[in-house]
This record gives sequence, C-alpha cells and structure tokens, in this order.
Amino acid sequence: MPRLKTIAVSALAALFASALFALDVQNAPAPNPAVPGTLNYVEGSAQLNGQAVGQRAVGSATLQPGQTISTTSGHAEVLLTPGVFLRLGQNSAAKMVSPNLTDTAVAIEHGRAAVEVDQLFKQNDIHIVENNVPVQLVKTGLYEFNADDGTVKVFDGEAAVSKGNGHWTMVKDGHELNLAEGPSQKAAKFDKDQAEQSGLYRWSSLRSDYLAEANNQLAAQYGEGYAPGWYWDPWMFDYTFLGPSPFYSPFGWGFYPFGYMGGFYGGGFYGRPINHGGFAGFRGGAFRSGGEFGGFHGGGGFGGFHGGGGRGR
Repeated sequence: MPRLKTIAVSALAALFASALFALDVQNAPAPNPAVPGTLNYVEGSAQLNGQAVGQRAVGSATLQPGQTISTTSGHAEVLLTPGVFLRLGQNSAAKMVSPNLTDTAVAIEHGRAAVEVDQLFKQNDIHIVENNVPVQLVKTGLYEFNADDGTVKVFDGEAAVSKGNGHWTMVKDGHELNLAEGPSQKAAKFDKDQAEQSGLYRWSSLRSDYLAEANNQLAAQYGEGYAPGWYWDPWMFDYTFLGPSPFYSPFGWGFYPFGYMGGFYGGGFYGRPINHGGFAGFRGGAFRSGGEFGGFHGGGGFGGFHGGGGRGR
C-alpha cells in the first residue's frame, strides 16, 4: 500500500569535484539549480502563472507551490525528481502542489499530461492529482493523464489510485482507469497501438530521444566520484539525467551512467536497439564531448539539486 515516505536522502548526496571539459563555456550564463518544478523545455506558446515563457526561460524558470504552467498551441516539459519528466500537451495546465524531493505532487487542472519515470529512489513519493484524486507513481514507466475525460493510462509501470479511507486501486501497464466515474471503478485494458499515435505521446518520445542524446554527450565526461542526478547540457540547452546504471527509457532510448565510453555504453552510440528482442545494434548519433553539469549536491543532509554549467547552443 502506498505511503508517504519521509526517509532522509542524505545517502544520495555527493560533493562534486572539479571537471575538465573540451569546450570553454565559462562566459556563458549558467542555469539556476535544477529543482522539482524547473522548466526544461518549451515549444510553441506556454505560460508560467499567466506570464508567457519561451525557450530562453529553460533552466531558470521554476514552478513554485500554487503556480501553474499552461499551454495553448504548444508543449512544455518540467523536471520533477531526478529522472522524472512532466510533459504538457496542447491546451493543458498543471499546478505545482508540493515540490519537495520526498513528497512531490502536481495537479493536472485541464488537458493532458504525460509523465516519464526513468528513475525512482525509495525515498521518492510522487503523486499526480487529477479530478482531486491522488495517483501515486510506484514504478518506473510512462503515464498519461487526461483531466478533460478523467482518465489515467499506464503505458508502462504501475500506479496506485486513491479510493479514499486508505484504500487504493492498482493500475498496471496496458490499463487505464476513469477517475470521473468514482472510486468503485476497475482498471480496464486500452489499445496501446492507438494511444501511441496521439500527438502528446509522439512529442514525449521525441523529447526522450533528445534527452538520451544529451545524456550520451555528457556520460563519458564523468567517472568515479559523481552522483546520479540532473546534468546541464549546454548544446541541447536543457537538463538531462545521468543514472547509476544504463537503462532504456519507456520509449526505448538508451541512457548511460558516468564514465561509460564506446561499444554499447557511452559516447559512441545512443538510442534504442534496432531489434528489441536482442542487442542487434543502435540507432544513434555521434558522441560530442564536453559539457557542464547540474546534478545532486549536498553534505550531511540532502542539500537539494546542484545546477551548473553553461548554457547556449
């Protein structure tokens, strides 16, 4: 049964040593520290608490408690905890409820949102609220919320939907639940192939592809002594995630950890296997070295995220 997790995350904190980079970005403005609610990408028309924001706000604008990120003819991507991305579809809005690392909650006010979960630590407690119903994301995977029709879809992973009075309904991959029909409803299967044709799904897959490329640009620059977290890529102009081990995103794009180079892991390739049944090779792009970082930073207790690096293309 899902529960609020209050375990300290000091074990995740690590001090960063100085790093050497092939590209001099010292004169470029640095992004703010990456925290839950940091704006990571904007495409088209988007507003932060009613004020228009564009790509220049990426890495500096942050969604504070009670503030809303909304779109009209555009999309927006927001960082939650390390390895978790919230993506808004067109004509959609989401309000930050709680930006705490161990208690993260966002309410989808209208429209659609997708959440890609690439990494969950045991200290994380992530809820997406739709129609006043909390939905806890309990496994890595891909989730989609539609506040207009009250549904939550689990493409991959598992979610726990609150039924009130301490009772929960589990929604597994390939299933959806209609929250608007009340807590007595049961999850039912949905047509994944059809759902994957939606504009939000395809845009999320493309964003995941770009983030995998950014991960590969940076992964080989870091070795022993660095911790998993958000890292700023000054070429892609966004934060990407470097985890403790290699993994595929829910869309199949490859992400790699610190110090992996050549072969399967690291600089030579990125992307997903051509044959998902085995490692037949990668569809990918070339490695580009360099970059600055913005990952975890702390000492003793958890000190939040540490942002750094240059920005620019």
